[in-house]
Amino acid sequence: MKSFRFVLFVCFLLAPSYLLYAQISDTYRALAAKIGAEYGGRAEKRILAWRQVIDENRNAKIVDKLNAINNFFNLMDFVDDINHWGKKDYWATPVEFLATRGGDCEDFTIAKYFALRELGVPDEKLRLVYVKALKLNQHHMVLAYYHKPTSVPVILDNLDKVLKPASKRRDLLPIYSFNAENLWLSKEKGRGVLVGGSSRLSLWTDLNNRLTEFEK
Repeated sequence: MKSFRFVLFVCFLLAPSYLLYAQISDTYRALAAKIGAEYGGRAEKRILAWRQVIDENRNAKIVDKLNAINNFFNLMDFVDDINHWGKKDYWATPVEFLATRGGDCEDFTIAKYFALRELGVPDEKLRLVYVKALKLNQHHMVLAYYHKPTSVPVILDNLDKVLKPASKRRDLLPIYSFNAENLWLSKEKGRGVLVGGSSRLSLWTDLNNRLTEFEK
């Protein structure tokens, strides 16, 4: 399955844009051209491919939206912030992530979050979850989708790329989670303890200040 997705992505990059991106608006074509002028032709096609995935899944079932977004962004490369941005910690916008074809776990998660929000998934059903990846013994971030407030969430991840319920991800130890409005500290059971607004996270605030109208 991984090799099939890679081949499909390569086809996106190599095929003529007029065959693949007929539904994309002039506004996003202009954005893609701008990115292409700065980062190269493949970056332009990644932006167009992103818009195509969004357009094709607007009316899809929720499981198809989750799979489409998870699969698309997982085609990007993992790169540490210090090597990619020259900073110890930097949360990239979706366009920055796609333009450079890489980022770390936060960038994968952030891009998936904003894509699903654009596809109409309510904010209260999504959480960006900061965890400890036990097998790697390091901090990590994933996206959680809650079908109902009391549901076991589905995890979108760039390490284990298959959608799985959190109950099947014993390798992840939640630390805190947040969405556009709120911040929760995790506890052993349940969705965590509300400790305030997500604006308390300086990196999240900085990211939102850098978001363009095309990414919100």
